[in-house]
Amino acid sequence: MIDAARDLFIHGGYAMTTVAAISARADVPQPTVYRLFSSKVGILKVLLDVSIAGDDEPIALPARPKVTSLLDEPDPHDVLAGFAAVTTQINRRINNLYYVLSRAADSDAEAAALLAELDEQRDRGQAQVVQALHRRRKLRAGLSSRHATDIVHAVMSPQVYRLLVVDRAWSPEQFQRWATETLIQQLT
Repeated sequence: MIDAARDLFIHGGYAMTTVAAISARADVPQPTVYRLFSSKVGILKVLLDVSIAGDDEPIALPARPKVTSLLDEPDPHDVLAGFAAVTTQINRRINNLYYVLSRAADSDAEAAALLAELDEQRDRGQAQVVQALHRRRKLRAGLSSRHATDIVHAVMSPQVYRLLVVDRAWSPEQFQRWATETLIQQLT
């Protein structure tokens, strides 16, 4: 069901993807799809959750070792390089689905609520990185935690990733290098 939904959302868009189409593509009865996911937005949320995490393990991203080790890293450049790497991997996995969701949010209230929830989660996670730097007194002099979080939020956003990687044909590795250099220059 997940693979069928991903393919339909990416190739047909949100409006054209129906639970009936997902059911047919996955060869699963519609009541089963509704029982497991509740709605079309529920399916998209599960797809995004799995894409953000990179797997379907029930471990929240902030609790994953790759992330927790970054928050304990003493070198601010290593923190930011690691954070840029993790976020680039996430953006690479969610790029198409996030685009589908952001377009759907323009006309669908449930999709708009899901987009707002994802953006809030992203903001909270990015704030943890900034707080780790602030606690170690590694933020650039005169830079508030709020302003630093805003910089991280902009540089590492799915929209900037899409602009540079999809629209401007950067490789994900180029994006990651640029993001790392920009974060180090702006925050430390």
